[in-house]
Amino acid sequence: MFWIKNRNTETMKFFSLLFAAVWSLSGILQAAPEKPNILFIMVDDLGYGDLSCYGAPDLKSPNIDSLFAAGMRFDQFYANCPVCSPTRASFLTGLYPDNAGVPGVIRTPIEGQPTSWGDLRNDVITLPSHLKTAGYDTAIVGKWHLGLEKPDRPTDVGFDFFHGFLGDMMDDYYKHFRHGQHYMRRNEEPVHPEGHATDIFSDWSIDYLKGRKDEENPFFLYLAYNAPHTPIQPPQDWLEKVKAREEGITDKRAGLVALIEHLDDGIGRVIKTLKSEGLWEDTVVVFTSDNGGQSSVGARNLPLRGGKQEMWEGGIRVGTCVIWPGQIEAGVRNRDHTSLTMDFYPTLAEIAGVPVEHELDGRSFLPILKGEPMEEEDRDLVWVRLEGNQRYGGIHYHAIQRSGWKLTRNTGFEPYQLFNLAADPAEENPIPKAKAPKKYNELFHALMMHINKAGQVPWQRESP
Repeated sequence: MFWIKNRNTETMKFFSLLFAAVWSLSGILQAAPEKPNILFIMVDDLGYGDLSCYGAPDLKSPNIDSLFAAGMRFDQFYANCPVCSPTRASFLTGLYPDNAGVPGVIRTPIEGQPTSWGDLRNDVITLPSHLKTAGYDTAIVGKWHLGLEKPDRPTDVGFDFFHGFLGDMMDDYYKHFRHGQHYMRRNEEPVHPEGHATDIFSDWSIDYLKGRKDEENPFFLYLAYNAPHTPIQPPQDWLEKVKAREEGITDKRAGLVALIEHLDDGIGRVIKTLKSEGLWEDTVVVFTSDNGGQSSVGARNLPLRGGKQEMWEGGIRVGTCVIWPGQIEAGVRNRDHTSLTMDFYPTLAEIAGVPVEHELDGRSFLPILKGEPMEEEDRDLVWVRLEGNQRYGGIHYHAIQRSGWKLTRNTGFEPYQLFNLAADPAEENPIPKAKAPKKYNELFHALMMHINKAGQVPWQRESP
C-alpha cells in the first residue's frame, strides 16, 4: 500500500497513471517471459574419454572443449541406452525407451530379416510438439533413426523442418546410402547433397541459424550428427594431419581420432555462426552423445569399463555439458548429480516456460544448472535393450542402478552381476549374490517391476 502526503488532484492523477503503467508492464512481463533459443547437439557413439577435456592424450577437440568451459560439465550423465534409437526416443518423449515403444534399434529393412526392434509411440506429446505450444519454431538437422515412413518421420512428430538422414547409419559418409537406399531429405523431399555428411549437417545447421536473426519466435534446433559412428571414414586430409602429429598411433585409432576432430571443427563452425548472428547470448546449448564409444573401432571410454552395446558404464555414461550465458555459471564441473537423456525433456520445457502436465519418466534438473538447491528423491535408473542378432537372440538385457548399486548383464544369456559403483567404479569386482542377497533381490525385483509395466507398451509396427 502506498500513501501520498500531497493529495492535490494533479499529483493524485500522476501517481495513479504511474501505478497503472507499472502494473500493466508487470502483467505483460509475467504473461510473456523471454524464452531462450535451444540448440541441442547429439553426436553418435562418442567415447566417454574421447575428448581432450576428458583426458584423451592423442586427440584435440578445442571447440567442444570450449563448450564445456562455457557451461556446466557433468561427470555422471547417462544415455538412456547403449545404442542409438532408444536414446533418441527417450530424448524426444521424456520416457524410458521401452515406455516410448523403442526398446531396440529401428533399422532400414533387409528382406528376410527382422531388423527393427521398435516403433515410436504416436500417442505421446513429443518435446518439439510441447515446445511449439510455447511459440517455438522446431527443427532437426542430421540423423533421425526413429522411422522411415509416416507417421514416424520428424515432420510427423512435431518438427516444423527436417534436413537430414532418415535412416540409421550410413554405409558411406560421402554417398549417403544405406543398404542401397537413399535417405537424405529436406522435409519429405529427397535431396542429393555432395560431400562428407559431417560437413553437410554443419552447413545445413549454419544455414538454419543464419535465417533466424530476424525471426520473432525462439527456435529449438536438434542437431544430430552421424559422426563418429562407423564407418570410420574421416576426410583424408584430417587423417593425414593426425598421423603426422601422433607418432606411433595405430591406423585404427588414427581414423577415429580424425573423424572426431573433423566433427569438432564442424561444431566449432556452428557455434561461430551462433555468435556471429547475435544468437549466442540468448541460446541454451547442450552437447551430449547417444551412447558410449565402440571399442572395436578404437574408441576410448576410459576410465570406464566397456563401450557401445554394453551395459558397463562405458556403454551408457556420456560426456555432457549445458551452456546458458548469464544463467549457468561457466566452468562448473558437476561430479555428483546423475541424470539421463530423458531428463532433458522436462528440463528444457521448464527453461522454455511451458509446464509439463502429462506423465514423464524424466525429471527436470534445472535447479542444478542454475546452481540452486534441488531436493532429489532417490529413483531407480533402468536401462533395457532388445536385439535380434545371434549375440542377443531376441532377449532383453538390462541394468538397474540405485544409490550407487548396480545390477547388470550384457546379453540375455549371461547371469546378472552386482556392483557397488562407489567402491568399484571400474566394475571389476562383482559381488556374489550370497554376500549381498538383500541388495541383489531389491534391485532384481525393481527391475522386474519396470519390465512388467513397460511390457504393456507395443513396440512392433503392424503389418500393412
